[in-house]
Amino acid sequence: MLIVGGGPAGLSAALRLAQLQKAAGGAPLSISVLEKARESGAHMLSGAVLDPSSLRELVPDFESKGAPLAAPVREDRVYFLTRSRTFKFPITPPPLHNHGHYIISLNKFVKWLAGLVEAEGIDLFTGFPGVDVLLEGDTVVGVRTGDRGIDKHGQPKATFEPGVDIRAKVTIFADGVRGNLTKVLMRRLQLGAGRHPQLFALGIKELWQVPSARLQAGTVIHTMGYPLRFEEFGGGFIYAMEHGAISLGFVTGLDYRDPLFDPHVAFNRFKQHPFVKALLDGGEVVRYGAKALPEGGWYTIPRCYADGALIVGDAAGFMNSMRLKGIHLAMRSGMLAAETAFDAVRAGDSSSARLRQFETKIDQGPIRRELYPMRNVHQAFGYGLLPGLAYAGLALVTGGWWPRPMHSEPGHDRMETLAGRRRRAVPDRMVDAAKPDRRLTFDKVTNVHYSGTRHDENQPVHLLVHTDVCHSICTEEYGNPCQRFCPADVYEMVSDGSALKLQINASNCVHCKTCDIMDPYQVITWVPPEGGGGPQYDGM
Repeated sequence: MLIVGGGPAGLSAALRLAQLQKAAGGAPLSISVLEKARESGAHMLSGAVLDPSSLRELVPDFESKGAPLAAPVREDRVYFLTRSRTFKFPITPPPLHNHGHYIISLNKFVKWLAGLVEAEGIDLFTGFPGVDVLLEGDTVVGVRTGDRGIDKHGQPKATFEPGVDIRAKVTIFADGVRGNLTKVLMRRLQLGAGRHPQLFALGIKELWQVPSARLQAGTVIHTMGYPLRFEEFGGGFIYAMEHGAISLGFVTGLDYRDPLFDPHVAFNRFKQHPFVKALLDGGEVVRYGAKALPEGGWYTIPRCYADGALIVGDAAGFMNSMRLKGIHLAMRSGMLAAETAFDAVRAGDSSSARLRQFETKIDQGPIRRELYPMRNVHQAFGYGLLPGLAYAGLALVTGGWWPRPMHSEPGHDRMETLAGRRRRAVPDRMVDAAKPDRRLTFDKVTNVHYSGTRHDENQPVHLLVHTDVCHSICTEEYGNPCQRFCPADVYEMVSDGSALKLQINASNCVHCKTCDIMDPYQVITWVPPEGGGGPQYDGM
């Protein structure tokens, strides 16, 4: 068995496989997990408030086994923000009730899960990204890992080590949002046929240390409104942990129309709001990160099985955008995939007909029960904030009823050209952000420093871009939005003395995948850098 990706879904699959093997006895299974980060949890980023339902089933004694739960949720608050005012919701919307849940650091939680997996004798290989899917016809037979020791000109260095082909009877793809291997698999095997395109959001997060009396540990705050316009989807979150630690972030839908919109600027403006600024006053930033989220819902989930393969977690889109939660769904999907794969291997049949049981388990279990009633929610917000809120309320009453599935299109297709934007005379509020002060607000390069990101500078660029498009038609039509949607200042238009050319600062990349998602021409492809490179999200 091979599992690609050592996040909540992949590790839950590995642990469930070990449990099934122990219960069944017989010849031991070979189970391996590949993780691209240099250590378990290093690339893990989330808010996060954990619904413990899946964890309780997978590890019933998780508390006595030392699960790193930062604080039980004690209070929920929801606010609507205007430019200078704050309006508290008198009643917390039911999807945002978090009683019985826990605020966690996903980085610490995944490290802990990885320890349980290794204690079961499972091989966990960190620093090994998968770069290609091994196919025999339409059957997945494994994964190829990346070469090591290639210089920036594509030549082998003295430390060169070729990648290896790892073959397996069943490969479980848990490679996260816009996973590079899942993307290949979906294209080659048409796994998205008949499904709506996935919709994404970008979450930008900072970990702050503030005076401990500022917020009670276990306080969960969500906001909507400012600094977004009614045409944009998103909102803020503030989660209070012990000893004055605060998880603070802002999520923006990657289906906005304005080519001049900058999610990082929106994040800074969120922190400048009087309500948020007062919470952070006197504190200091500890860590920074950014990550894309799959927000499309039930109709955007692809076919998650093929001959020899299953897709789980964020790679498949198992997230509830109404509850702002996906960790428990990722874990549940990993567990169900493990059960399906285990039965298939024991039966000697890893065909898609056999592995289709995974879809049946999803349809008949808690994943569908949770996601199906919310199947049109993100799509409704595509019509604006007020229609979105109206439909969200209706969905709670009717179980998500609507005469037909709401239309959705890829987020990048919604971006308007500069000329089209001017014709509609939409005010560009995002371009007038105050200069970062490096106390409350930061520029992107400074924030990257707080992400702990490291890459070997002498390696091929891992962002594959058709640059001719960038300095010609994209400049004219969209004003090179990659400079704005990237939260790490990877893309810069610089002068070569005669014209502006694209400069790719690949070493800044925090692996959020936004460029792969939001580029209007789809000419940017994110591939893994040399194993171990990327952010170091300690405590995130």
